[in-house]
Amino acid sequence: MAKNKEPMAQRVAVQAPHLLLTEYYESEQDRQAYLRKIFDATAADYDRIESMLALGTGSRYRRMALQRAGLTPGMRVLDVGVGTGLVAAQACILTGSPALVTGVDPSPGMMAASRLPEALELVEGRAESLPFPDNHFDFLSMGYALRHISDLGVAFAEFQRVLKPGGRLCLLEITQAKGRGARWLLKTYMRGVIPLLTRVVSSKRDTPSIWRYYWDSIEACVPPEHVVATLESVGLTQVHRHVEIGIFSEYQAVKADPEQSA
Repeated sequence: MAKNKEPMAQRVAVQAPHLLLTEYYESEQDRQAYLRKIFDATAADYDRIESMLALGTGSRYRRMALQRAGLTPGMRVLDVGVGTGLVAAQACILTGSPALVTGVDPSPGMMAASRLPEALELVEGRAESLPFPDNHFDFLSMGYALRHISDLGVAFAEFQRVLKPGGRLCLLEITQAKGRGARWLLKTYMRGVIPLLTRVVSSKRDTPSIWRYYWDSIEACVPPEHVVATLESVGLTQVHRHVEIGIFSEYQAVKADPEQSA
């Protein structure tokens, strides 16, 4: 583990992705417990509901986003917030081997519900304290979990730490649409229609609540400019936000390679 990991975390200001959503929890400690409970409880239904949310385009979009960020065959990948493995599965295809992909997540239930190849290693852990050595991965991905971490600065410093010099990063997230009408449509669909549909197709009583929370955390999340600035603040370079259909944000960055800049 890195000797200077703690000082790096201390140098980065505490930056939560959003204020506490008191409809669901009352404190940061309660938030972590709530998220683990709700994700563990709804893991069996997650992929089915997510497919409805993405209108069947999820796998193709994730693969294209990873390609846009520079994932190529042979790279060693860490997928943070791996969940049921929807991003990691596409990383396996692009790298050419599941053995090159590692997933980390705080929810054992979500990882247990994944259908990933056995060669892919799954590790329980949090973005703010990754259980991996410095300069270990060529590529780091995170799919729609940015809103669930407790401190953007600390997590992004960890991402920078575990990437090799020249390593690439790709964070996928849903962000607010710019137009008022588009925002209303997205909110109605995600907070109203999707939870209603889950009551019909879900086998778990708590599943509708996770999708209501999903939208509420999107609505409360810090703006994309804040995410970009925080990525830059931990020393990542070439930070860029690519947007698809106005709501799918791909935050891309590269860890500086001193040898190439010399």
